[in-house]
Amino acid sequence: MITVIGLGVAQGDLSGRGEKAILAAAAADRKIVVRTAFTESYKTVLALGVPHVCLDSVYESSRNFATLAKNLAKAVTEQGDDSVYLVDGAATEDNSVKALIKRTRGKIEIIDGVSKTTALVRAAGFADCSYTAVSAYELAERVKEGNLALPLIVYDLDDEGLASDCKLLLGGLYGEESVAKYIHGGKTKTISLFELDRQKGYDYTSAVALERIDLLQKQRFSMDDLKEIIVRLRAPGGCPWDRVQTCDSIKMSAVEEAYELVDAIDLDDDEKILEETGDILLQAVFHAVIKEETGAFDLTDVLTGICQKLISRHTHVFGEDKAENDAGALSVWEKNKMTEKHQVTFADSVNDVPKCFPAAMRAQKVGKRAAKGGLDFADAQSAAERISEELQEFFTAYNAGDKVAAERELGDVLFAVVNVGRKAGCDCEKALKESTDRFAARFTLAEAKALQDGRKVTDLSAEEWDEYYRAAKAELCKK
Repeated sequence: MITVIGLGVAQGDLSGRGEKAILAAAAADRKIVVRTAFTESYKTVLALGVPHVCLDSVYESSRNFATLAKNLAKAVTEQGDDSVYLVDGAATEDNSVKALIKRTRGKIEIIDGVSKTTALVRAAGFADCSYTAVSAYELAERVKEGNLALPLIVYDLDDEGLASDCKLLLGGLYGEESVAKYIHGGKTKTISLFELDRQKGYDYTSAVALERIDLLQKQRFSMDDLKEIIVRLRAPGGCPWDRVQTCDSIKMSAVEEAYELVDAIDLDDDEKILEETGDILLQAVFHAVIKEETGAFDLTDVLTGICQKLISRHTHVFGEDKAENDAGALSVWEKNKMTEKHQVTFADSVNDVPKCFPAAMRAQKVGKRAAKGGLDFADAQSAAERISEELQEFFTAYNAGDKVAAERELGDVLFAVVNVGRKAGCDCEKALKESTDRFAARFTLAEAKALQDGRKVTDLSAEEWDEYYRAAKAELCKK
């Protein structure tokens, strides 16, 4: 069994048990391997006078930081099952030891040492508070997992390239202008985070420390920050308007913000898309905070629900279903959706379409879901034949002077038109919106042309209006 021993931070940190184990290994002619000779604690190994090999060449041959730990673990196992591996600091916090545990499936003995973070905590001034400590080699993974919290110490900052990577990761979380403490050789100096990769030297003693940042001093914010702001606004002494809002009173704001996002997307304006995406997020968190106050659910429940939904409906990604293309993926999604919503009949699915949807959008969704139950047209052409039938019924009611019936029949005409678009693979809501936009643009230009000719548009005949409109259409079509 491989034995791993932590040497501590400085000469003299080695525990009595660790020293006894090293001397016994040497006496038994076991291979002793040292991770690196470029540490203060390596002097302990020299003082013991035991034969050993150092793995500094592995650092030089490793292509990147991600493979270094794996390469070190491999080098140790190649020394034999009874080898002894010496690392600086505490063995349990060393990345190569973690890789070794995976490689040997936990079949190693660990004799820990003094943690590297002990001296760093004192240098950072975090001794009297809770803090997070993470190796620079693990920072990317921890950021991905989203479980970092301030105050924070990032140690093992022993390379300029690694410092640059950490600067980008931490800057993305907290802002590159954030104040940090750079610790090197036991000395501490205050820097801005963007200066992290501009220091004079980096070695095993290098680290960066970030203190907790007050909400009003933050440059970058998280979902938790957004929730905290809304909670403060609704708290006693907060904003009088925010405090009196309910889910019902702000429900239409979500609709308005969604349309504003669509408008920003149509404009292909990234700045506006950024802003409007944030406004929609605000609405979601606002509703979650209101419901948390009543004990109905909280923001974590919301996030849990959507994550569970994405996993359970993408069984072609996270499960055993197969989807060769986007149509197949959508079919899997719809199948899983019906199962989750306990929709036994297709009518259940049809009636589940929200009644607050825009009319064209709801008509298309209802038609699509009914089609899954078998009620559908063969193609767009056969769907179009229904339009003339519905128009006849409309004009019959209209000519009879029955306004109620005429309006009902007009609805049937519009629904028939939506069915034609659906069978043709068109997005009817989008098509109608864009057609309205084109009409508005043509009308605007046609009126401008008439005014340029000195004509008052209200005096134009139908034929003259049509002439100006056609000219505007032709001009805009060229653009």
